[in-house]
Amino acid sequence: MSSAHILVVDDEPDIRGLLKEILEDEGFEVTTAENAAQARESRRQRRPDLVLLDIWMPDTDGISLLKEWAEGNSLDSPVIMMSGHGTVETAVEATRLGAYDFIEKPLSIAKILVTVQRALENATLLSENIGLKRHTLEPLEPIGSSTVLDKLRANARRIADHKTSVFISGESGTGKEVFARYIHANSSRAAGRFVNVNVAGLARENPDAELFGLEEDGRVSFGSLELANGGTLFLKDIADMDLSTQARLLNALENQAFLRVGGRDTVNVDIRIIASTRRDLIELVRAGRFREDLFYHLNVLPLVIPPLRERRDDIDELVDHFLDLFARQEGLPRRVLSASARNRLKDHDWPGNIRELKNFVQRLLILGTQENVEVSEINSMLGLRPEAAAHPAFPGFDLPLREAREQFEKAYLEHQLKAYGGSVSRVSERVGIERTHLYRKLRSLGIDPKQIKEASKE
Repeated sequence: MSSAHILVVDDEPDIRGLLKEILEDEGFEVTTAENAAQARESRRQRRPDLVLLDIWMPDTDGISLLKEWAEGNSLDSPVIMMSGHGTVETAVEATRLGAYDFIEKPLSIAKILVTVQRALENATLLSENIGLKRHTLEPLEPIGSSTVLDKLRANARRIADHKTSVFISGESGTGKEVFARYIHANSSRAAGRFVNVNVAGLARENPDAELFGLEEDGRVSFGSLELANGGTLFLKDIADMDLSTQARLLNALENQAFLRVGGRDTVNVDIRIIASTRRDLIELVRAGRFREDLFYHLNVLPLVIPPLRERRDDIDELVDHFLDLFARQEGLPRRVLSASARNRLKDHDWPGNIRELKNFVQRLLILGTQENVEVSEINSMLGLRPEAAAHPAFPGFDLPLREAREQFEKAYLEHQLKAYGGSVSRVSERVGIERTHLYRKLRSLGIDPKQIKEASKE
C-alpha cells in the first residue's frame, strides 16, 4: 500500500522544512505549500490524506481556506490546524468547520506525530462507517464452516496477497461484498480505505464525475478512485456500467492514472479493484454491452460465490448469527429453533440466498409470539399450506406401510443427494446414517449417487 500523503501549509520556511523532514522519516509522503494559493494548487493536483494547516498566513488565512474547502463539500481529508497565537474562539471555529484538531506553536513533535496518526486512523474508520451504514446487518466476514466455504475463504486469503484485480461473481444475495471486504481486510492494504461504489446507483447524468472526480469553477471534488488511493475500490454490479465509462475506467486501471472531469493534470493513484456482478459478463461481452478488454483486465483473479442451496451446512451458523444480530441491534426477542425447524430451513432452496435467509429470520423474530420456533411456523412463513406441509406431494398414502416407507425413503434420500451434489459422505452426516449402511440402503432402493452427481454438474 502507498504511504499516506500529507500536505503541510505554513508560511514559515523553517517549520515547513522541519515538518517535512520529520514526517518523511516516519514514512509519509509530504508536500509543502507556503500560502493558500499554493495549497489550493497542490490539493488540486493530488488529494492529500491529511493537511497540516497554519492559521496565520499573509494572503488567505487558514480558517478562511478551511471554510472554502468545507463549503465546497469536499473536506474529505482530516485537517489539523496550527497556530502560534490562536484563541479559544479560533479553535472553536476551526472545529465547527470540520478541523480534526488544533495544535499550538511552538510545536511538540511528539504531539504532532500522535495527532497525525490518530487523524489518519479516524479518517479510515469514518470512511468504513459511511460505507457500512447501509450494511449494518451484514456479517463482516463469511460465516459458516462448510467445506465449500472453507475453500472459498482460503482462496480469498490467497487472492488478498496480490495487487491484481479480483472479479467476484455469484447470484444476488450470496455475500459478494462480504468477500470483497474480507479480501481487503486480509491484504497489505487493510489500513487503507475500502470504498464501495454501487455502479447501478451512479448518477446517470454524470457517472464519470462520481468515479473520477470533478474540477469546476476552481473547485475540486474528489471521485471514488482518489478516495480509494492506497486502498481498495469495490465496484458493485459492474455490468451496469455504460460503455463510455468502461473505456475511461480501463484506461485509468492500465495506467493507474486519469484526468478528473474538467481537469487538466493527470492524477496518479495506487488502488486495487474488486468488481462484482450477478450477471453473465461473457454473454454481455458477446452482445457488445461490456468491453472485452475491461473484462479480461478485471478477471485476473476470479472468485465464484456459490448459492446458499449449495452450502446448506452453513445455514445453521448463519441463522445463529442473524438471531444474535437482530437481538443485539434491534432489541428483538431471542427465540430458539427446534431441530426439525432448523432442518426445514436447510431443506429450503433460498432463491434469494443469504439476504432472503436474513429477512426470514427477522420476520421470525418480529412476528413470533412463542419463545420456541417449530417446523409448523417455518412452513407457514414459507407459504406452505398446513396440509401440504403435513402431507407432501408424495404418492403412497394408500399403500401398505412397508411399500409407503420404501417410497418415502427413496424420495427422501434422492432429495438429500440432489441437495448435496451427490455427495454420500455429506448426506451421511446430514441424515445421521453411517456411510456404509447408507450405501447399502441406496443400493437396495435402486439409487445411483454417481448419476445424481453427474446431473448436478450439468
